[in-house]
Amino acid sequence: MTAFTDLMAFQRDTEALSQIAGRLGWDQETVMPDGAAEQRGEEMAAIEGVLHSRRTDPRVGDWLEKAEAPDAAGARSLALIRRAYGRNAAVPARLASEIARVTSVAQGIWAEARAKNDVAHFLPTLDKVVELMREKGQALAAAGFGGGNAYDALVDDYEPEATAEGLAAMFDRMRPRLVALREAVLGAANPPAPLRGHFAEARQLGLARDLATAFGYDWNRGRLDLAVHPFSSGSGNDARITTRVVESDPFNCFYSTIHEVGHATYELGIDQSHLFTPLGQGVSMGVHESQSRIYENQLGRSRAFTGWLHGQMHAVFGDHGIASPDEFYRTVNRVGSGFIRTEADEVHYNLHIMMRFDLERALFGDRLEVADLEEAWNVRFVKDFGVSVDKPAHGMLQDVHWSVGLFGYFPTYSLGNVYAGCLHQALRADIPDLDDALAKGDGRPATEWLRAKVQRFGGLYKPAEVIERACGFAPSEAPLLDYLEGKFRAIYGL
Repeated sequence: MTAFTDLMAFQRDTEALSQIAGRLGWDQETVMPDGAAEQRGEEMAAIEGVLHSRRTDPRVGDWLEKAEAPDAAGARSLALIRRAYGRNAAVPARLASEIARVTSVAQGIWAEARAKNDVAHFLPTLDKVVELMREKGQALAAAGFGGGNAYDALVDDYEPEATAEGLAAMFDRMRPRLVALREAVLGAANPPAPLRGHFAEARQLGLARDLATAFGYDWNRGRLDLAVHPFSSGSGNDARITTRVVESDPFNCFYSTIHEVGHATYELGIDQSHLFTPLGQGVSMGVHESQSRIYENQLGRSRAFTGWLHGQMHAVFGDHGIASPDEFYRTVNRVGSGFIRTEADEVHYNLHIMMRFDLERALFGDRLEVADLEEAWNVRFVKDFGVSVDKPAHGMLQDVHWSVGLFGYFPTYSLGNVYAGCLHQALRADIPDLDDALAKGDGRPATEWLRAKVQRFGGLYKPAEVIERACGFAPSEAPLLDYLEGKFRAIYGL
């Protein structure tokens, strides 16, 4: 017990320092002055060096050998620390610090390149990031992670025990039904009307706050800020959200906000006894995405909730051109071959992820070089979406992920959609009158169910186990595909 107590006390400080590093990242993406980018890179490298030293401290190995868990939560904590210790020990301290330094600076370079639609400005930096992440993947693979496969070793960082082969098989099962649904929807005779008009930033942000409140976001432990690419940051009692505003497209702001509320509510919903322990954060990015996607789509884009939002839009913006709640529901769920993943409708979204997943596998399988990435992206986009990319900001420069080294992260978005489909089926079975609350702009019954079934456990159970315990059946893509087909065939009269 002494070894266990000493280990958990040491881990508590490591977790606290990790939260500080996360806060530096939040600051960089929201309020940090542009001129501080180089300095912030050095700061991030320094704190990553401290964290890496703690995570590979020989005392951790000694404590792990001697520690005896007092209960199931303690046993799970030991398993997670042991896994993290092995992964961190496999990555040299020099490499960990260099990745932190380069990716911190790379974020600013990516943002500049995106604003200027200048891929050439970003390529040298991206080439360095990919080189470093290849080295990390190889180091982890050499230590036995990812079954010895470098890309799988990176995927394993975000979705433990997932493999590229398994994800590819899931995508192969999903793609035919998604493509068939897309073709049927795009060929429909009576598509919904788009939303048109000017929607002032201040009013959008005011309504975005109302949307966050509607789903039970705790403003005493959170805040809303603007960012180039919306994200959620933090855990425990400090989980912040960001959004972005396009004054011609308020749905961009509203649904980005709801999406990030899903992430933040997960972190805020974790049992307080897990704070500053390995259990005190979401168990995987797939489970995390299940929360953000079910909030954004199955709940936020439902007929009941959009009926309430239609009234709120009238109250805030006046006449916005969509007269009835039914037509507004169709407009919110309008399907089109757009360029931007974060703005993609539910039918197209997973196709965006599949494309990025295949490009990543090619980059890490020595079948694609960074210099050829833009051409590969544009060729694949025409093939998958039937339109040509008009500018880099709508193509390979649209996502922040690669600039910060998040290779292996993208497939968890679709895995999260699959998990969300399962959770939604179980949620509706348990709360058959959920639409009554959603129609009043009250998403709290759904949040309470998700907190009880998923969120409060944090890292206590493995990802697939969390979903199976919540739903009563093993995760499968079938509920998601059935939901999509039922919803969009009805909307488009197919």
